[in-house]
Amino acid sequence: MPARLGYIGAAVAFASAALIASTAFAQKKYDPGATDSEIKIGNIMPYSGPASSYGVIGKTEAAFFKMINDQGGIGGRKIDFISYDDAYSPPKAIEQARKLVESDEVLLIFQPLGTPSNSAIMKYMNAKKVPQLFVASGGTKFGDPKNFPWTMGFQPNYQSEGRIYAKYIRDKFPNSKIAVFWQNDDAGKDQFKGLKDGLGDKVSMIIADKSYEVSDPSIDSQIVALHDSGADIFFSWAAPKGSAQAIRKVGELGWKPKFFLANTATSVASVLKPAGLEYSKGIISTAYLKDPTDPTWDKDPAVVKWRAFMDKYYPDGDKANANNIYGYVQAEAMAQVLKQCGDNLTRDNVMKQAASLKNFHSDLMLPGIMVNTSADDYYPIEQMQLMRFNGEAWELFGDVITGEVGHDATR
Repeated sequence: MPARLGYIGAAVAFASAALIASTAFAQKKYDPGATDSEIKIGNIMPYSGPASSYGVIGKTEAAFFKMINDQGGIGGRKIDFISYDDAYSPPKAIEQARKLVESDEVLLIFQPLGTPSNSAIMKYMNAKKVPQLFVASGGTKFGDPKNFPWTMGFQPNYQSEGRIYAKYIRDKFPNSKIAVFWQNDDAGKDQFKGLKDGLGDKVSMIIADKSYEVSDPSIDSQIVALHDSGADIFFSWAAPKGSAQAIRKVGELGWKPKFFLANTATSVASVLKPAGLEYSKGIISTAYLKDPTDPTWDKDPAVVKWRAFMDKYYPDGDKANANNIYGYVQAEAMAQVLKQCGDNLTRDNVMKQAASLKNFHSDLMLPGIMVNTSADDYYPIEQMQLMRFNGEAWELFGDVITGEVGHDATR
């Protein structure tokens, strides 16, 4: 009898061990860049070149993952965050993407910055079936799961932003004349399209537009021409350096239009201060994140926690620079996706989880802003709130506005 019990016990033990082993085998799936102990994440940033003011985003993200690692990592795995400079140059971006995928063997590339750079690497990333995740650009083309299933944006896309401004202008200033200054690339074209689509039958309100190249040393002639058009609304859709130059030139001309500024160029530290705070007063833009310079959020628990993070992990970072909030929130979303992946750290599952975010909300987002994705919706955020610069800080006004773009917007 005891021998038989022993046999049953051994059989049960063997079956249990086999079940545990098969469960572990079923659960733990890895692609290059993931192991039991680490997850390799690649990143491409313009630490030099004409858009170098965005480089702080990569530094904040590196600091965030350092904090995560100090807390034990994600699922017990440490994050190895590998970030390279592309100087905002598309050929350099391709070179760095290849290095990350083929030499460093990262699981994914997270938050590569800039519309031109992401456009350059998009076909390569999709051919390699490596996630190009939470692209740091509002380019509408980065939400096209049918043609580019391995590429997803995060921030509100530029066409949504353009539509939001158009709604406001149609409602408040229906008889105005609009002049548009835009960056001659996919970003500028996207923003301009959103504004025109949103104006609809009022598109004739746009009476002048001038483009510029991000590498242009001066944009004075374009601003003078737009000033001379007789417009009373001025749009600046430009990278931080170009936007700062535009604000300064508009101010120096003594021109007082209703001034609308792209959301990507609203940093007080890197745009408005260099342009001159006296020239920046009254500018209108959009927000979806809390602004660390806004007194409204001074004692907000999430902002207080973020400041403590900055003090400990990125002490050289400027706490007045909203790009450092942006980088933190993007990294939070990336961490959420990796948590949802569990032990199935395949590239396919990373994209599946990124496309399964339901009402994800960072406490550093404005109240009411939610992240939602699905297999056929790669636009995580499509809501924003208008804000006005009072000479010292941005002040929110109005309600959260949705500027949803149809799925044909990428074409």
